[in-house]
Amino acid sequence: MAIDFNFTDEHDELRATIRAFLEAKSHEDAVRTAMASERGFDDAVWKQMAEELGLAGLIIGEEHGGAGFSYVELLIAMEEMGRALLCSPFLGTAVLSSNALMLAADETTQKDVLPGIASGEKIVSLACAEPGGRWGLEGVQMQAALSGDECSLTGTKAFVLDGHVADVLLVVARIDGGIGLFRVESDASGLRRERIPSLDLTRSLATLHFDATPARRVSAGDASAALERTLALGVAALAAEQVGGAQKCLELSVDYAKTRLQFGRPIGSYQAIKHKCADMLVEVEFAKSAAYNACFAAAEDAEDFLESAALAKSYCSEAYFHAAAETIQIHGGMGFTWEHPAHLYFKRAKASELLFGDPTHHREVLAGLVGI
Repeated sequence: MAIDFNFTDEHDELRATIRAFLEAKSHEDAVRTAMASERGFDDAVWKQMAEELGLAGLIIGEEHGGAGFSYVELLIAMEEMGRALLCSPFLGTAVLSSNALMLAADETTQKDVLPGIASGEKIVSLACAEPGGRWGLEGVQMQAALSGDECSLTGTKAFVLDGHVADVLLVVARIDGGIGLFRVESDASGLRRERIPSLDLTRSLATLHFDATPARRVSAGDASAALERTLALGVAALAAEQVGGAQKCLELSVDYAKTRLQFGRPIGSYQAIKHKCADMLVEVEFAKSAAYNACFAAAEDAEDFLESAALAKSYCSEAYFHAAAETIQIHGGMGFTWEHPAHLYFKRAKASELLFGDPTHHREVLAGLVGI
């Protein structure tokens, strides 16, 4: 399906507004302060994102207090956030959980939770993956215990975005006949949450332990299709974020190559550095095309969206990691130091490569979708 990637003047204005905000609120010092905090992000910045820019409710419908925008606008926001290494619950709450609620949850739950997300008052985490590390629904082993109207969950969920601070947990578990989505309150009995050490200090992950924890089923019937699409939408958004990070790595490298002198010449005048920067540019542009294709396909509800998302995550993961690694190489010894931001992009790139499944996983998904 041919998709037009043209942006409107309004899109350009949105990008400029978000970039200006992030340059003021997510500069390097702010990132380092936020990632070292107990919650892993700045609550004041999160509230500003929600109240002043409307970002927390960007894709939430107006009937639930959101802006009602599409994945084109989300693409712009994610790209800018990736560029700025924003420490925020945006991906877990405003993207993954919002989509899960809109696609799989009942109307009562939508009315109760979505306005809180849009206003920045609620942080919500989707708990799908388990310690086995498989991100697809086939990796879900937790079985919900159902008895009439009563429901409880026992087991462990891993790699939960911002799960240590979430006000509401959306838990994916097996039911007779398929997969269900369950709501668990943060103060529920039998629930234990722990923030886990992560390579990427700018993004918080948690492990959740459930021991006969009371839950409420919020999906009707088998929610597999809705949750599969939810995960694919998360993948497309993450690909856009990866593109933003890769673009920033390219900019850092080119700027340094122009100003760093060696033997009286800018290092960018040497063939080896020129070729590195040229290769990075090609990969970033290809990654941008893949991510844009996935997000525009999501916005247009294209038939091949799932394929586009898997392709984008596979390619963008490798392009971002390569760009981050080359940035360190181009900066030489300085690029390896704690004081330089290159290592923060490198760690984000590697962790993002694994989040929601590595490139191999998504190539397998793509192969299955196209019948190979």
